[in-house]
Amino acid sequence: MVRLFVEQDRLLISAVEACSSSIAKGVDLIVRAFRRGGRLFYIGAGTSGRLGILDASECPPTFGVASDMVVGLIAGGEVAVTQAVEGAEDDGPAAEVDLKRIFLKAEDVVIGISASGITPYVRAGLAFARTLGCGTGLLTCNPNGPFPETDVFLNPVAGPEVITGSTRLKSGTACKMVLNMLSSISMIQMGKVYENLMVDVKATNRKLQWRSVQIVMAGGRVSQEQAEALLEKTGGEVKTAIVVGRLGVTPEEARLKISAAKGFLYKALDEEAG
Repeated sequence: MVRLFVEQDRLLISAVEACSSSIAKGVDLIVRAFRRGGRLFYIGAGTSGRLGILDASECPPTFGVASDMVVGLIAGGEVAVTQAVEGAEDDGPAAEVDLKRIFLKAEDVVIGISASGITPYVRAGLAFARTLGCGTGLLTCNPNGPFPETDVFLNPVAGPEVITGSTRLKSGTACKMVLNMLSSISMIQMGKVYENLMVDVKATNRKLQWRSVQIVMAGGRVSQEQAEALLEKTGGEVKTAIVVGRLGVTPEEARLKISAAKGFLYKALDEEAG
């Protein structure tokens, strides 16, 4: 049985790869929204909603963004994160209520997540977002429509589940893979990553404090002792510490260079784009 599950999951790589151009289009849509002050909202029910919340909740510590820049909404509200709320996914009007509650605006992007593509809560949310002029996308794993009209259509067809109808399995994994790329590549495009380093990480625990030291060591080309001293000198700001270490400037001068480079560390270091 383990072998069967592994074999089925292996098929997902091709399914996601087939959506590459659509994923890239989704990234462009999200980045355009970010650059004009917009936000990214995921909306879903059940497993799909939880996947959106999971992806959104990782963005602030990983990329140092505000907690409302990427937000996940789930049918049934917070209680639905940890337990099934029967019938919540069929409540289309609730989606409009939820989106109004977070003051959805035209500059925002709404990505609906629905393995079946027919979830009323998701479809209603996308329809309302379109009336406001928001960018919209649908992430589904269903080869059969009809699907709601959106700016971006993401459909990694996972195929039949090992347990028929249990879309938390292959479909859930495929959706998680796509969400990883949508948020991560968008953040890269916003200057939140240098080389392969998450240079806007917020060191909110011991693990991330050590991660910050490692990032400054790698990005600043310095020793552990130097990295620790640079972080202390810059108040824990990883980007600032790297610029200070590499260019020998003061923290204030480093912050000015980072600001002038709009957050892109390679520009602040006067490097060519890689």
